[in-house]
Amino acid sequence: MKSTTLDETLAVLAAGKDRWAQLPILEKLQHLDTLRASTGANAADWVAASVHAKGIRKGSPLEGEEWLSGPYALLSWLGAAHTTLTAIANGRDVLADIPLATRRNGQVIAKVYPFDRIEGLLLHGYTAEVWMQPGVEVGDVSSGAQYRLSHPKGSVGLILGAGNISSIPPLDAVYKLFAEGSVVVVKMNPVNEYLGPVFERIFGSLIDEGFVRFVNGGADIGAELTRHPSVDTVHVTGSLATHDAIVFGRGAEGALRKARAEPLLEKPITSELGGVTPTIVIPGPWDDGDFTYHAEHIATQKLHNGGFNCVAAQVLVLPRDWDGTERLIEEVRSALAAAEQRPAYYPGVDDRHAAAHHHHEDGERIGDHRSLIVGIDPTKVDSHLFNTEVFGPILATTSLKGTDPSEYLDDAVTFVNEILHGTLGAQLIAHPDTIAELGHRLEDALDAMEYGAIAVNAWSGVNYFLARAAWGAYPGDPLHEIRSGSGVVHNALLFDQPQKTVVRGPFRPFPRAITKGEIHISPRPPWFVTNKTAHTTAERLTRYAADPKPWRLPGIFASALRG
Repeated sequence: MKSTTLDETLAVLAAGKDRWAQLPILEKLQHLDTLRASTGANAADWVAASVHAKGIRKGSPLEGEEWLSGPYALLSWLGAAHTTLTAIANGRDVLADIPLATRRNGQVIAKVYPFDRIEGLLLHGYTAEVWMQPGVEVGDVSSGAQYRLSHPKGSVGLILGAGNISSIPPLDAVYKLFAEGSVVVVKMNPVNEYLGPVFERIFGSLIDEGFVRFVNGGADIGAELTRHPSVDTVHVTGSLATHDAIVFGRGAEGALRKARAEPLLEKPITSELGGVTPTIVIPGPWDDGDFTYHAEHIATQKLHNGGFNCVAAQVLVLPRDWDGTERLIEEVRSALAAAEQRPAYYPGVDDRHAAAHHHHEDGERIGDHRSLIVGIDPTKVDSHLFNTEVFGPILATTSLKGTDPSEYLDDAVTFVNEILHGTLGAQLIAHPDTIAELGHRLEDALDAMEYGAIAVNAWSGVNYFLARAAWGAYPGDPLHEIRSGSGVVHNALLFDQPQKTVVRGPFRPFPRAITKGEIHISPRPPWFVTNKTAHTTAERLTRYAADPKPWRLPGIFASALRG
């Protein structure tokens, strides 16, 4: 797109920014309704385009990933945001129905999932908490700062979209629009700019009003947009290198500016930059079924979307002296091999794969694109896979000494905080008996973990799907030492000061869980790469999110139980 066209595009947005910021909330609710209807109407086209572009076999259960991480994620947010804005419009406290609690250290947490009985059924046994930043008291927890302004000033927000998960650009757009009060220009990533026409249909009413624009182009267009005087704020989902190029510039001069903490970009920037995602396995009394199930779980954490996720598991942290460690590695190896093959569609994967094997020559290849690199020495802190996000289907393991769950967990948390690059997402897997044994020590470990999305017996990617969870890196990094980014998105309750989101799930699936004393009815989750009915369950969930009629629920449960 030429500069003159960009100028014209941004002129339209600049002309509409104050009008959007000051638009009555009832009119914004109408736009949410329109977005929800248009997303539902275009959901099948959205998924079909993604499945085709990624080379997923037609009719494969893997199609479920495109439903869940595409239109379902957007529809869930639109529904949750509608509830939030309706409360604001009616003068109600948005957080009136959200249980707040105070942890032993005084930190306030908000229990955001399940929000209602239906959510409790759809992911029975799962919970989510948003932890507020230290120092926030129960009476200070607030939300919706934009809507407390008497005369808000408009702004133009630039979104540099991600190329992997298809709902990232539209979710970032609606957060800018409805949470921050900005009009938006979304530059599509060249990898998935094929979705631009679908998104333009979905956002048609906001485009017609001059509040949203989508543009295509490469790094040159992105650079021109970031520098444009009509752009007030920037949000980028991508790599650390991309972030630093935007903020400090490229080459040797950019590196010097970064070293001096002298940014070129003088505009506010938020970001989500991924990282080296750990999965910590805590020793415990696992049985055969536990090893099989969690091998599938770990394979899913790695292979969802082909491994091209900002929270794809990269380093499996294991207890060296646990008698289950070798068994789990073997089960994970089998699960990686058995999962349906798919093209490695994301650009640069071959080079990243080659670099990983160059640095770790004993890695083993599994199938066409997958690799398992076992036993990286945890004391070799400069190891490639500890410091570089591989962004592809490569999983590494490392092990720490100890069999005592409490001591091992303390060491594991120290390791992931201090050695692995990044602060976005992390997982812990622990047997229920081990969780009971750990008691408050587990909560202390969760507190100590410097990650924005933490999942216990779940994948931190689940945090992404839960609309009322806050999604973003652990806060506090300065621009010149950024790790996984700054700021949050999603956050449909519009919390003003979130620190992290903690999701907890069942250790075992239904019905096996019942025989072991775990009371829940969640079968193998639909995001598992081993789920045989993921495509039908995910499509039915999406149809329900677009039009939440009770008669849709039995079909969802029937499909889920067959997975």
